[in-house]
Amino acid sequence: MANFAKPSAPRFSVEVYQNEFLPEGGRDVHAIVTVTSTGGAAATRAAAARGSAAVVIMVDCSGSMEYPPDKMRGAREATAAAIDTLRDGTAFAVIAGTHVAKEVYPGQGRLAVADPATRAQAKEALRGLGAGGGTAIGTWLRLADGLLRQSSAAIRHGILLTDGRNEHEDPAVLRATLEACSGRFTCDARGVGTDWEVKEVTGIASALLGSADIVADPAHLTEDFTLMMENVMGKEVADVALRLWTPVGVEIQYVKQVAPTVQDLSDRRTGAGPRAGDYPTGSWGDESREYHVCVRVPAASVGQEMLAARATLLLPGAPGEPPATLAQGLVRAVWTDDLAASTAINPQVAHYTGQAELAKAIQQGLEARKLGDVDGATAKLGRAVQLASASGNADTAKLLAKVVDVVDAAAGTVRLKAKVADADEMTLETRSIQTVRVKKS
Repeated sequence: MANFAKPSAPRFSVEVYQNEFLPEGGRDVHAIVTVTSTGGAAATRAAAARGSAAVVIMVDCSGSMEYPPDKMRGAREATAAAIDTLRDGTAFAVIAGTHVAKEVYPGQGRLAVADPATRAQAKEALRGLGAGGGTAIGTWLRLADGLLRQSSAAIRHGILLTDGRNEHEDPAVLRATLEACSGRFTCDARGVGTDWEVKEVTGIASALLGSADIVADPAHLTEDFTLMMENVMGKEVADVALRLWTPVGVEIQYVKQVAPTVQDLSDRRTGAGPRAGDYPTGSWGDESREYHVCVRVPAASVGQEMLAARATLLLPGAPGEPPATLAQGLVRAVWTDDLAASTAINPQVAHYTGQAELAKAIQQGLEARKLGDVDGATAKLGRAVQLASASGNADTAKLLAKVVDVVDAAAGTVRLKAKVADADEMTLETRSIQTVRVKKS
């Protein structure tokens, strides 16, 4: 493990957990790369005066937001609370989203700078928010992108709230918009009520390296928006990349974030020179994340060893300057005839492999349930209950218990509930990718 951060910046560290031993002819090497950032809180306070963040809040104002009326009211109150949470010096704007995107504050294609006066003006402008029109989320994101691109802030972030499906825009337009915005800003997405599409909202958050969640009861929007904005205000370092370098003959099978959520980054790779590629990780504050890296090495004989991969955290430099190295870790391969050594599974690797399987089992089980495949849904959701129980993922276990009757958690024996509230099913699907940390012995 190596740490190269400057003392004045958040400090990053990389730890690699793996069983490096392979049997003769063994080829697949698995490793959990733990990345930790510390000291961001102090750096954030020091950076506040120079306005190191820019945030755009996108509020769904389509006609459905008026039914029931507490959705629109809750959205106005939550946005006001988020504005109150902005630290002085933060650039910000508010967008009303329907089948078109309109600037609510400050208007004229610009960003405001947070201070007592602009916060008060923005909250006054929110009083004019009403519901009417359709839903075209790509237009909201494109306007947010245009506003955020004016800012030189290190942290560029969006918060998006919707209560319905993206019905007034071709799905290809939204996909193209997400592709264009990827890497330019991060975005948290929230669905309020139960009439929105889970895959749509989670897809937006995934593409823009943000979080996704359901707020079934509009009364809880204020709390959620406040926590989201507090999290954004705690970010200090943006556009951090995980670079993987591999020797000749080594192939990367996949790269997945596995904590605090499961997200496959394999297809997000961008080339970074011979045998190297960068995977985006987004913005960081004081936090820790874990990544599952699997590489395939050439077969070798007992006694041989090699560097299978080098994981390096990089921060982009100024134009014309090389990126700064924040931290580094090594993945190794050693061939042995010791059966016990080569067959042992590293606890971290085993745990997060199970968490990824848990997320997939939930998603497949819910899809089977929607299609009326009772046997398939029971099998998949039973396996999910078994995995949640074994890994100590109590939050997911509680969500599963609202969809199935658990007969034997350890064995994965369940019965599908005859009636399930839409909010319970959508909450389970939305939060299926949330994981728990490996148990420390």
